[in-house]
Amino acid sequence: MAAPPGDAPLTAANNIQPFFVLHKAAAAAALSVPSSRARRRIDASLPSSPNPKSAKRSRDVDAQDEEDSEMYEQLRLEAFHRTWSKIQSTIDEVLRGINLKLFDQVLQWAQESFSAVRAVAKPCHAELQQPYPLLTDVICRRIPTAFVLTKNAEFVDDITTFRDLVEHLHSNGCHLAKLSAAELSVKHGVGGCLRSLLRQLLSDVPDVADVSALASWYCEAENYDQPIVVVIDDLEQCSGDVLGELVMMLSEWVIKIPILFVMGIATTLDAPKKLLSSEALQRLEPCKLTLGSPSDRMNALVEAILVKPCAGFCISHEVAMFLRNYFFRHDGTITSFISALKLACSKHFSMEPLSFLCMGVLEEDCEEFWRDKFEALPQVIQKYAFGLPSCSSAKNSSNSSNDMVKELSKLLKFQKDWSSVLLCLYEAGRHDKVQLLDIFCEAVNPNLQTLNTPNSEKLTGVKPGSGNVFMAQATNAIRYMPMEALLHVFEVWSNHLKGMGEINDKVKALQSTTIDADSVRATKEKWTRRSTGTAGSGTAPLNDKTAMLLEDVTRKYLVPVECLPFHEIICFKNVNVLQSALIGNPRRMVQLDLLKSQSHLKCSCCSRSGAAVSGSLHDTSIMCNLAQEYGDVINLHDWYISFEGIINSRNSKVKRKSYGSPSKKKSKSTPPEGEAMIQARFCRAVTEMQITGLLRMPSKRRPDLVQRIAFGP
Repeated sequence: MAAPPGDAPLTAANNIQPFFVLHKAAAAAALSVPSSRARRRIDASLPSSPNPKSAKRSRDVDAQDEEDSEMYEQLRLEAFHRTWSKIQSTIDEVLRGINLKLFDQVLQWAQESFSAVRAVAKPCHAELQQPYPLLTDVICRRIPTAFVLTKNAEFVDDITTFRDLVEHLHSNGCHLAKLSAAELSVKHGVGGCLRSLLRQLLSDVPDVADVSALASWYCEAENYDQPIVVVIDDLEQCSGDVLGELVMMLSEWVIKIPILFVMGIATTLDAPKKLLSSEALQRLEPCKLTLGSPSDRMNALVEAILVKPCAGFCISHEVAMFLRNYFFRHDGTITSFISALKLACSKHFSMEPLSFLCMGVLEEDCEEFWRDKFEALPQVIQKYAFGLPSCSSAKNSSNSSNDMVKELSKLLKFQKDWSSVLLCLYEAGRHDKVQLLDIFCEAVNPNLQTLNTPNSEKLTGVKPGSGNVFMAQATNAIRYMPMEALLHVFEVWSNHLKGMGEINDKVKALQSTTIDADSVRATKEKWTRRSTGTAGSGTAPLNDKTAMLLEDVTRKYLVPVECLPFHEIICFKNVNVLQSALIGNPRRMVQLDLLKSQSHLKCSCCSRSGAAVSGSLHDTSIMCNLAQEYGDVINLHDWYISFEGIINSRNSKVKRKSYGSPSKKKSKSTPPEGEAMIQARFCRAVTEMQITGLLRMPSKRRPDLVQRIAFGP
């Protein structure tokens, strides 16, 4: 780069102005409470007070604000850990309950298979220790094998399933050994598999892995009366040759050592035929078992952690739609859905100042908890609470702790009624294969809801019209539901509506009309005649009444949380933050990190400079901040003059500070950097911005201009 005229750098240094960042503030900053650190920056820019007492009071207030800020950050962190711990325990309980049926089937199969092997022959201890297989009249060389079809798209969802299966079988007396796909690979070979098997069962593993060592261990009295179950969680990722060799080896000892296989299959039950040789397949005695479908597990999880207020944390409609699309359009695993929900929970507690009040749901006396915490809040945070967008339309409010406790208690009550009605709607729709996640995403949509402001006590729910496709499908399923299914729906509704006496009484009234056996039989005959007739025939009166009741209850009680006051405390709504964290936008994040490097580094020198670009920042960060002053095209010469002015101003400040130092010992002053060094630093910073994709280098047509690539506001 050609050097500018001799007086140009001096003129730029003399006339340099603070470079303010003109980018848009983040959405999170608009919602956050003004921090004490921001107030200190504002106070530092004002003239200092000549009164030392007032200055001391200001420092005391700043110190107190800093302590309060740290205390509330600790409260939010504690609230997050307690809330997510409750959600995680609920998830584990739900998944364990779903898998328990399969676990019991595997245990029953293991016990029956062990009895069948023992029925063939029960060798004595001396026969077990013989080096060759036992010879009897009936030679059994087939290993009982349970093929568990998981039907998961990715193996990550099967990890916890087989881990819990191992614990369940072990707690019921079986000897357990678990082999992974990595151990059943060509790299380790069958010797590595056998060594891993012995390591999990024997306390002292011999140097040379041999099945006879396993036979010697099994002939001990405490090990003899239980089967050995070998669990292979991911069959399709194993080496077929290594697994086949292991099967052939163990099948020769199946009478002496009753070994059983449990193999997980993700795609299809034909996978063993494609993986193993015919000789190895003949040594297996298969039993086919199936895990619950992923949709059933997803419905159970949505009901437990999103529909029912188990921990006081919920998500908005936009976040729910994003999580739903993220689940179906990406890897489609429940593990990724749970991870995304945990990220949303952590973002909520880190961004919302009042989120620690969510802990009140987990307390015995939630109202007392909320009242104590709210009254202890500083005045600025109390003012922030009643200034939330959901509270802007509230009337006759004195902005007291009682008002907040009353509204939060009302919010919990509406949430319970909302979840009860939504589960009733899902129970009707599941007969038409409607998924709970689809109904949930429609039910939390505030655009389909309306708030009846004149009464402020009564909330009106779903608007008639388009947009509620799945809820309309669930209601329509009631009109054409057989009587047996309708009776079952009444029983489930009675359980869901226990806390809503008026609606529950109406359900029981409809249910009582079908108690008489003759009326049930007559209704069945009427249904049969109607179903065999034309499609335009009328529906049964009981079905019509039930559908009308469901529509009325949905209209009155299905009120989403975003229509309620103070919902920001418990509801996470910032879908952009979640989307950028999960899907990723690396170049935009690099740009934001460069623009906010002083906040990440938490240095004191940059915080005192206010909005001006400090010369103590990294060169690339200085360049990125200066680039915000230009449009899409940046003049290199102007950019360099600005950069040089900031560097020279920093050097002059350091020089004045060293000269004015009162210390007796002279400190070495930093020599001013030469123009060649500043140009080298400038070129390196431009190159780094070009490498990260924030800048396009000059073209041959305009060598003095570069193009800035901006991401986001």
